[in-house]
Amino acid sequence: MEFQRARRPEQVEQRRRTILDTACSMLRDRRVADISLRELSERVGLAKSNVLRYFDSREAIFLEVLDEEWGAWLDQVEADLASADGAVDVASAIAGSLVRRRLLCELISGMAGVLERNISVDCARAFKRRATARTARLADLVRARVPELDDAAARHFAGVVLVLTAGLWPHANPTDTVAAVLAELGAPPADELFRDGLTEGLVNQLVGLVARARAADA
Repeated sequence: MEFQRARRPEQVEQRRRTILDTACSMLRDRRVADISLRELSERVGLAKSNVLRYFDSREAIFLEVLDEEWGAWLDQVEADLASADGAVDVASAIAGSLVRRRLLCELISGMAGVLERNISVDCARAFKRRATARTARLADLVRARVPELDDAAARHFAGVVLVLTAGLWPHANPTDTVAAVLAELGAPPADELFRDGLTEGLVNQLVGLVARARAADA
């Protein structure tokens, strides 16, 4: 395919959208580490150098996908929390919503260690500003349902949601060898370990923050 540079703003946006949609499709059933820029470029129908006209790097593409998934997840969390009552309900609802979003968990798990390692300052600045806004929105949603928390505690919890997800997700996707050994040992399936570990961790964290806030007010 002969490359034709997109010149008008709508053409540039269309080309970027095609790249992002292709990346998202590939990530639906594959790990970030298994997708190269070369393969992504071939799927889009462009040379690597032409894909890099629109994004800094492979990592910058995946960060953009992460940001979009993050926003969509928060919309769902807002709906899920509408009927939540108290810290246990709130934490359980957030954990459950993450368990249902494999792509988001995969990208969160690679965010700090992989995706933020090969990007420009401008890309890092734009992503971190949006990530900060996303975290603040989650904190606001939690605080609306758990009024005992102050802003600092709610933001702390929102950060813990990311850290626990990033730490637990790789264990939910073991290699075939490790999965076989876990089965021999009688361990629950990896996806159950992720679901239960995330739920327990977030419930304990939020209940603990509420208890601390009540003790401080006593």
